[in-house]
Amino acid sequence: MEVSALAIHPVKSTAIRHLERAEVRPWGLAGDRRWMVVDDGGTLVTAREVHELFSITADTPETEPEAGTALRLSADGHEPIDVVEPDTAPIPVRLHRHDLVARPAEETASAWVRKVLGRDDLTLVWCDDPERRSLNPAYGRPGDHTAFADGYPVTLTSLDSLARLNEWMVEDALQRGEEPEPPLPIERFRANVVVRGAEPFAEDDWHRLRIGAVAFRKAKLIDRCVMTTISLVDLTTAKEPIRTLARHRQWDHNTWFGIQLIPETTGPIEVGDPVVLE
Repeated sequence: MEVSALAIHPVKSTAIRHLERAEVRPWGLAGDRRWMVVDDGGTLVTAREVHELFSITADTPETEPEAGTALRLSADGHEPIDVVEPDTAPIPVRLHRHDLVARPAEETASAWVRKVLGRDDLTLVWCDDPERRSLNPAYGRPGDHTAFADGYPVTLTSLDSLARLNEWMVEDALQRGEEPEPPLPIERFRANVVVRGAEPFAEDDWHRLRIGAVAFRKAKLIDRCVMTTISLVDLTTAKEPIRTLARHRQWDHNTWFGIQLIPETTGPIEVGDPVVLE
């Protein structure tokens, strides 16, 4: 079993940025989800509500070493903008059920985001200290932290599980007398680490693993939401994969695909690294 892809999302809900190599920090992959967009009330805004977030490309030194800035934002039809790490006073923000604090970006950066997304109530904010946010004690330990991930530092999916999901989609569509939808790409699930070479959904039962020289433990499975139904090509929505997951992968009132990981050591991981269960 090996790593087939690595990715980060420098601004939460923006375009996926693939990497050949990533540095694992205690709070996640370096450069991953340190920024997010909030509304005037400080509440996270995601592509669930504003699909156009997927059209924004966010680069960091991890994805564009020559960028020379903490963050570079670009979108079709708009001039790119370079953004520095702000030293503004922290403001209260809310990420799902978590009350946090974050530093607002410079006004020119937030104005750029507002223009691209067509909303005048948005602010770009930065997590200056990922160690400020602890994990759910049901799965995390004292000293476990993350930045603006939904819940845990690293997400992992399997190409083998995706292949089985795509098979189910075809089988179920034919049973309904419908034309099957095209196979889903793994990017729909926005994982940091994608692996191949395991049995489908074997990851459900993993507990500890090592990627290259870096050790992780599994926190929990990932419950999936409607964001996975948004096309990354044209931003339209469909019923898949939630419809098929609801038939084959639903329990405890949720649909499940992939796992959440917590780093136990730090260091580099690369595409092609072996994945070893412990």
